[in-house]
Amino acid sequence: MSWKETCAMKERIGFVAELERGERTMSELCRVFGVSRKTGYKWWDRYQQRGIAGLEDHSRAPLSRPYAVSEPVKAALLELRGRHPDWGPQKLLEWFALHRPGLALPAASTVASLLARRGLVKPRHPSRSRTPYGAPFVVAVAPNELWGADFKGQFRTGDRRYCYPLTVSDAYSRYLLCCRGLLHPRFQQVRPWFERVFQEYGMPTAIRTDNGAPFASSALGGISRLSLWWLRLGILPERIRAGQPQQNARHERLHGTLKRACALGANLHAQQRAFERFRREYNNERPHQALKGQTPHMHYTVSARSYPKRLPEFIYPSVFEQRRVMPSGCIGWIGHKWYVAGILAGETVGLYPIDDGIWRVHVGPLAVGLLNARATRIDPIETMIEIPTLH
Repeated sequence: MSWKETCAMKERIGFVAELERGERTMSELCRVFGVSRKTGYKWWDRYQQRGIAGLEDHSRAPLSRPYAVSEPVKAALLELRGRHPDWGPQKLLEWFALHRPGLALPAASTVASLLARRGLVKPRHPSRSRTPYGAPFVVAVAPNELWGADFKGQFRTGDRRYCYPLTVSDAYSRYLLCCRGLLHPRFQQVRPWFERVFQEYGMPTAIRTDNGAPFASSALGGISRLSLWWLRLGILPERIRAGQPQQNARHERLHGTLKRACALGANLHAQQRAFERFRREYNNERPHQALKGQTPHMHYTVSARSYPKRLPEFIYPSVFEQRRVMPSGCIGWIGHKWYVAGILAGETVGLYPIDDGIWRVHVGPLAVGLLNARATRIDPIETMIEIPTLH
C-alpha cells in the first residue's frame, strides 16, 4: 500500500471549494478532511476575507511586542559594549543602572541574545570546579583587612623587552591599588612600589600572595626579604598552597579581566599608560557583581594605619627569650649555635618554650620553626602560626 501524498494548501482549497458547492455541511466536511470545526470555520473566514491568499500559513509571531527592546536602548547597549569589549550583559546593565537609572532596561538574557546576534560573544569552555583548600586565612569584612598581591604572567612588549605586571588589590572592595609594569620581579624593584601604595592608601592587616619570588623564599618559614619587611611593618604575610590559585581567587579573577582589557604596548611606558587607564576604569566605572552592581571606588576607604617614617623593631612578650641573628644566619642558645636563616641576619627572633628541650622560633608574630635541643637542629613549621599576643 502506497502512502497518499498531499499538500496542506491543496487540502484547504479543496475544503472551501466543497463548502461553496453546498452539498455537505461544515460538520461533514470537517470529518472528511480530518480537521476540527474550529479549524474549518477559520479556513472559511480567511477565504471570505482574503480569497485564496487567506489560506496560506500565517506567521506565529505576535502582532505586538510590548516588552521589545527599543532601538535607542539597543544602540546605547552596543555603544557601551564597543567601549568595553570585555563587559558581559550583566556588567552592561549594572553600568546603566548606576549612570542612567531611568532607562527601561531588558533582562540580561535579552542583552546576551543581542550581543550574540551581532557576533560580539565568544563561546567559552566550562572549567571543572575544584574544592578549595580550607586554610585559616584572614576573612576580609572591611577595607584593608586583606590585600592580594601577585605578578600577572610576564610578556614581551613591542620592543621585545619583558614586562612583569605587579598588581595589588583590596580583597573586600576589589579596589585595584596598584598595577605597575616592572622589568624584573625582584625585591629592589618591588619594594618602592609597595612603599608608594602604603604612603597613599595606608597599610593592611594582611597581604595574600603565592609562593613565588619575591613573596617567598626557601628560607625557614618561607620568609623572603619582602615578607620580612612586611612583618616589621606589622603586616601579616599569607601564602596560598602551591598549585591552589583559587585561595586567592578574587585577585586571580582581576588578572583575567586585566588580560582581556589591555592590549600589548609598544614599550613599557606605553604599556603602563594602558595599565593606568584600566585601573581608573576598573575602580571608578566597571560595576562589580559581588558589590551588587557598584564600583570598587564606592566601597574602598583609606586605611587608618599610616606608613611609619622609621621601620619598627619586633617586640616580644616577656615570656619569650630573644636572640639577635648573627651575620652568618645563626643564633646562640644553650651553648650552641643554631642556623636560622641568612636572610634574618641582624633581626631579633623570639624563642617560646613549648616542651622540655623544645622551643618555638618566632619572627615577629609568626612561628616559623621548632628548635629541638635533643636533635640539635631547627625544624621548619609547614604552616606559620600567628601569635595574637604579639600585637
